[in-house]
Amino acid sequence: MWITALLLHRSHHLVLDYGDNEAYLSVAKAIMDWDFHQVGIQHFMGYPYFIAVVSLLFHVPTLFALWLIAAVSALVSVWLAARLFGTVAAGYFALTNFAWLQCSFLGGSEPLALAFGLGALLAFRRDRVFLAALLGSLSVTVRPLMIFVLVGIGLVLLYRRKFGSFFVALGTGVAIGTLYMLPLARYFGDPLLTVHTYTTHDYGGGGIVGPHGQLFGWPFHGIVAGTLAYPAPWSNLLLSFFWIGLVLAGVYMMFSSSFREYAKAYPNEVIFCGLYLLALFSYDYLIWARSHFMRFSIPALPFVFFALLRFLPKDRRLFWCLSIVSAVLATLSAIGVRNVIGHP
Repeated sequence: MWITALLLHRSHHLVLDYGDNEAYLSVAKAIMDWDFHQVGIQHFMGYPYFIAVVSLLFHVPTLFALWLIAAVSALVSVWLAARLFGTVAAGYFALTNFAWLQCSFLGGSEPLALAFGLGALLAFRRDRVFLAALLGSLSVTVRPLMIFVLVGIGLVLLYRRKFGSFFVALGTGVAIGTLYMLPLARYFGDPLLTVHTYTTHDYGGGGIVGPHGQLFGWPFHGIVAGTLAYPAPWSNLLLSFFWIGLVLAGVYMMFSSSFREYAKAYPNEVIFCGLYLLALFSYDYLIWARSHFMRFSIPALPFVFFALLRFLPKDRRLFWCLSIVSAVLATLSAIGVRNVIGHP
């Protein structure tokens, strides 16, 4: 990816300009100075907190810390996916999704959230409830829908009547949540500020309530209505609906006998996956629901590829090709095809 970027873009601003990185960096700078007067909070602050900590500990620029955290977290996430679902499913997860490659090597919050989330699932498999709850809680501070990791853990502990472990997990989640909300309450007067920012900005959502859109609605409404309301190039539509179709195929295969055996063994993981997929398809901000589906689906993709495992080619040569082709195409997508064509 970086070879392609350097050859075609010749710019040191690719990381800064990608996604929400500039917003994350501004919050990280505010955290390092502990001065929030000139910063607007829009995203969950877990990623900026880690950027600030890494920058201070290792005396590196925040931009480098942002990239380093994403890259290391991506590698950890793939390793964890391999431990949980096998190397073939992890290989497809690592090498096929352009949005995953971009946020892994250009910076983004998804790798950090997924590293914590998958780490929580593996810890719970090993009956290490406190560690699972700690990692799951940290993942929520990065990406809010990772809350379903904790929901799955809590429901399974209650079902198994492990009430002591349940209260350990609950107490851990409450403690991390309280520590996260205290600065928001102190400096902004709203402990749920980063929750409210998702519903107090009008991103073109459906189901209008006053001037703003609802975050969630009927399944598929946001995808269909957003596609009709916001025209896009055919290549963009093709890519989006390919991933929508792939995820739906994975959902269909989750009703197979082999996946049901997995669900019986690890019900908390299936609860997380099911609730996350329901939220994904019910996301109702029209401008994002279809256009960002490839990125939003990232936490569910290890489960999807695991469900589709019997149909996936397993020739190692395919993975070598994907590691090159996907990286180049992901970089071209991040830079922009028009910019690449216009490059001298």
